[in-house]
Amino acid sequence: MKEINCKAFAKINLGLDVTGVRNDGYHLVKMVMESINLYDQVRIKVSDQPDVRVSTNLYYLPTNKKNIAYQAATMLLEEFGIKEGLEISLRKHIPVAAGLAGGSSNGAAVLKGVNQLFDLRLSKVELMERGLQLGADVPYCIMGGAALATSIGEELKPLPPLPRCHILLVKLPFSVSTKEVYKAIDELEVLNHPRIDKIVEGLQEGSLKKVAQSMGNVLEEVTIPKHPRIQMIKEEMMKLGALGSMMSGSGPTVFGLFESREEAVYAKKKMEGIPFKMQIYLSRTL
Repeated sequence: MKEINCKAFAKINLGLDVTGVRNDGYHLVKMVMESINLYDQVRIKVSDQPDVRVSTNLYYLPTNKKNIAYQAATMLLEEFGIKEGLEISLRKHIPVAAGLAGGSSNGAAVLKGVNQLFDLRLSKVELMERGLQLGADVPYCIMGGAALATSIGEELKPLPPLPRCHILLVKLPFSVSTKEVYKAIDELEVLNHPRIDKIVEGLQEGSLKKVAQSMGNVLEEVTIPKHPRIQMIKEEMMKLGALGSMMSGSGPTVFGLFESREEAVYAKKKMEGIPFKMQIYLSRTL
């Protein structure tokens, strides 16, 4: 095999709580994550040139060692003494710096793709262990599906998938620093923590309504005061029939869960009429 094409799926947080900080500065979290059918296309091709070359359709993304796909490929090539190089093409569809794990999913796709290309026979668990060296979300992106994540996000428990629904995503025209958001949450006294256990119960019961009504993201307490449009988008989605609406990750993407495609399409059309620039996506569960 000389070439492989992979899909790197985005994720949304159905619930996100911060429960503490480790001595090394990493935050302890309790999250429920779900993969959605919004993805980047990743092509990995074996090259005779002994280096890793990354290309992307977005001019502003780094293609050197700052790129997580580059890091993932280099990690396995060096570990297994592979002499060939790789050409990696990233066709980006997941918004960048949006709370949807686009970069982490690219790194995960490259780890899985290189493992398959060179028949390294690494198990999923072994890939996840390596993925953690690249970022806390990478092990989840390797596993995919619905999961309860604890510790710094790397301790994962598979959950039943979100009941089939349609997901409207709105990426506002600015980026949010995840590092700064987590730093700011340390300075707040959080009184209302998300009902993570209720979200898990909703998934186990196959109840979309229970999941939607239980959703919560403690990081909204930092991001929304700085960017009130996030709250406006959440409220608008609820008015348009979403069962629940929330910011994903540290933001600024807002998503809404809709029972029917017709409701989601109608809401998307209405959102497109809001007079400021946004990226709007219609997706679904896998």
